[in-house]
Amino acid sequence: MRILAINWQDLTHPQAGGAEVHLEEILRRVVSWGHEVSLACCTYPGCKTRECIGGVEVYRRGGRQAFNFIAPTLIRQILDEKPHDLLVEDINKIPFYLPMFFKMPHLAVIPHLFGRNIYQEANPVIASYVYLAEKPIKSVYRKSGFLAISESTRLDLVARGIAVDKIGVAECGVDHDVYNPERPVVKYDRPTVVYLGRIKKYKSVHHLVQALPAIQKSIPDVRALIVGDGDYLESLKQIVARLGLQDAVELVGFVNSAEKLTHLRRSHVSVYPSPKEGWGITNIEANACGTPVVAANVPGLKDSVNPGKSGLLYQYGNIEELAQQIVRVLSDKPLYQSLSLGAVEWANRFTWDDCARRSFAVMEKTFGEWGKHA
Repeated sequence: MRILAINWQDLTHPQAGGAEVHLEEILRRVVSWGHEVSLACCTYPGCKTRECIGGVEVYRRGGRQAFNFIAPTLIRQILDEKPHDLLVEDINKIPFYLPMFFKMPHLAVIPHLFGRNIYQEANPVIASYVYLAEKPIKSVYRKSGFLAISESTRLDLVARGIAVDKIGVAECGVDHDVYNPERPVVKYDRPTVVYLGRIKKYKSVHHLVQALPAIQKSIPDVRALIVGDGDYLESLKQIVARLGLQDAVELVGFVNSAEKLTHLRRSHVSVYPSPKEGWGITNIEANACGTPVVAANVPGLKDSVNPGKSGLLYQYGNIEELAQQIVRVLSDKPLYQSLSLGAVEWANRFTWDDCARRSFAVMEKTFGEWGKHA
């Protein structure tokens, strides 16, 4: 099969995240099985406009802000150069609406859709643009197949009117050769709560900061390690200063893969306070390292946590409950030991090989269904 995928950016982009990891882990395996794969994405300073990475032919055009407007032209250029059998569109921001331009088998990969949660991140004008851009998905993509990365995302698509039989599910995996417990286990000297991810307003990292004073009442030397970069970082620094938590919060910024692994292994608990995610890959990465998680009980995150076994859930936005759950994990030694062991066992269920196999099965089904109705 000849597959042409499109995403806003590829893994080499400075702002690449979980959506890029997910798609390219799948594509590289599909190439290893003997299929041809191309990837269309935006440019960034210093990048090549075309190169082969891991067997995937990568085409880059246009900046990140305007990529959706030039995407159809880039896709047409690629198709004119070499025919493809299937279009795979990763919808992790604004849809490209490719079925409007190309009459060929099409699969929409959905990490998650924002819905009204976008209003927590962007100003009303931009938020309305994104919110309204998701509305036509039911009609524009009516002939497409769908690949969701969690049961929560599947249910969201069904609620939006997508036919159940058009949606496949393949949860994200984790690289167990990289993410595994350190032996012997060496944790930070101070009880450490880590957040690892993009620093965006809608990710609600500030909830963790706001929970610290309550946590300090039970665990005075607790430390929050906030790892990552993003446009909400300066605002977060101001919140830390306003609460007088400079000694309890360390804003690490962007780190490389080795440093990320160290933080996940050596921290005592990983926290994910977002109001909605497609899956919550950091939860599984932390669990694979033997680190329990505390996450909001919301779509995506609740799929990637096995409550009472790999971590604990709390009601999103309930700062008091967030603090209580963190205190439970840090102060109850039998619970902590149980969660640490259960975390590794839970994470071992998720592999990229399994994710890729299930995803490719959905690709084949989408291609086959198109042939029946073409």
